[in-house]
Amino acid sequence: MPSVPSVLFVCVHNAGRSQMAAAWLAHLAGGRIEVRSAGSAPAETINPAVAGAMREVGVDISAEVPKVLTAEAVRASDVVITMGCGDACPVFPGKRYLDWKLDDPAGQGIAAVRPIRDEIRVRVEALIAELLLLR
Repeated sequence: MPSVPSVLFVCVHNAGRSQMAAAWLAHLAGGRIEVRSAGSAPAETINPAVAGAMREVGVDISAEVPKVLTAEAVRASDVVITMGCGDACPVFPGKRYLDWKLDDPAGQGIAAVRPIRDEIRVRVEALIAELLLLR
């Protein structure tokens, strides 16, 4: 049986975009894809507006904690999706890298976070279809 594909989502603070993407992937893929998220300069806590926006769609990320990006996390992932972390993301040969240009929800209210949340869901759904089709 083929191994389960693994995806790492990376943004600067691991408090918004990468947390939403990881939560959507875990929620929608139902264990068929391994999910990680990290930040190049992690915040202390998850962005409350992000947690609220995800709670509105039935996905609770309030217990998540921002994690620091490590070379090991990159090495262990098949696909690394960055969201504004720039050169802080380590690059390893043989990994697939994607950069998702998304607005940063930092400092934004829940009304501004909703469209970012919804755009991430669309991208994650496409990623799931692609990764599972390749297996």
